[in-house]
Amino acid sequence: MTATYDADRAHQAAQVSEPGGPLHVVTVAARTPARGQVRVNVAASGICGADVGTAANTSPPRGFPITPGHEVAGTIAEIGPDVHGWQVGQRVAVGWFGGSCGHCHACRSGDMVHCRQRAVPGLSYPGGWASTITVPAAAIARIPDGLPMTEAAPFGCAGVTTFNALRHSGAQPGDRVAVLGIGGLGHLAIQFAAAMGFETIAIGRGEDKEQPARELGAHHYLDARRQDPGSALGEMGGCRLILSTASSSAPLAELLDGLTPHGRLTIVGFDANPLQIPLDRLVMHARSVSGHVTGTPTDTEQAMAFAMATGVRPRVQTYPLDRAAAALTSQIEGRARFRNVLVPSQ
Repeated sequence: MTATYDADRAHQAAQVSEPGGPLHVVTVAARTPARGQVRVNVAASGICGADVGTAANTSPPRGFPITPGHEVAGTIAEIGPDVHGWQVGQRVAVGWFGGSCGHCHACRSGDMVHCRQRAVPGLSYPGGWASTITVPAAAIARIPDGLPMTEAAPFGCAGVTTFNALRHSGAQPGDRVAVLGIGGLGHLAIQFAAAMGFETIAIGRGEDKEQPARELGAHHYLDARRQDPGSALGEMGGCRLILSTASSSAPLAELLDGLTPHGRLTIVGFDANPLQIPLDRLVMHARSVSGHVTGTPTDTEQAMAFAMATGVRPRVQTYPLDRAAAALTSQIEGRARFRNVLVPSQ
């Protein structure tokens, strides 16, 4: 079908224009979708921890300016050639998976999120901290009716990542599962774990995190400032899965003692530091450590459908796009409760 180009609309984007430069909002031209692409009018765009690194990158792969943002919800505004099955006005989400080559072994085997040429909004092309974004049609997911745009946006990264990590972990309903970190990823992981029927343990730092964790569905709370989480989990009988959503790798080795035999530590949040693990703790108890990243648009749709059926929702704080710098600072300083989301400026 043919879509009318929205040429008269003034589009905005939050950009970093030079190494170490500030995030500022500028007027931009909408990118007309090429073959296989769609243009989406952005209604909401989440701020992920990975976006902090994107905004601070002094040598981005595509050069400057940088427009971050890979948790996007909006409506299709324009459809490029050879795009079928989509219509202008449809509500769609775009996540960390922003496209793939379509012909490599990973893509042909259905594992396109591990395509060596995979695209990421904000890194491979201008991201969603804008009023419009142009993406491959293969990267969009349908948003179910009844899910607000501000709540749909985080499912593109935080939601699908934690949902997939839990459902593919091997843990069964009734198993004990711990979530390290109660932030943008962790607050969704706790909800998903409880909704999936796991005995859910939240691990945070400070007594003030206990009430929010329990409100999110945690059956138990461990304060890492007062006790060693690995030892405490071991005394409880151990966990089939520990899902680490925290941005620091420092506490991970200590968590191994909190796993049951054949238990798994899955990492979805991390920093640049290497992970040092005593191998005897793995080998002698048949434990494993794995990483996990994102999911396909179909996975994102399944995560949203599960959330609609069970009541799982991201807790968001909204900022107008022209206050993107303030929202980013809030994320950097750890003040987001639990996901900052940009919405169009009035």
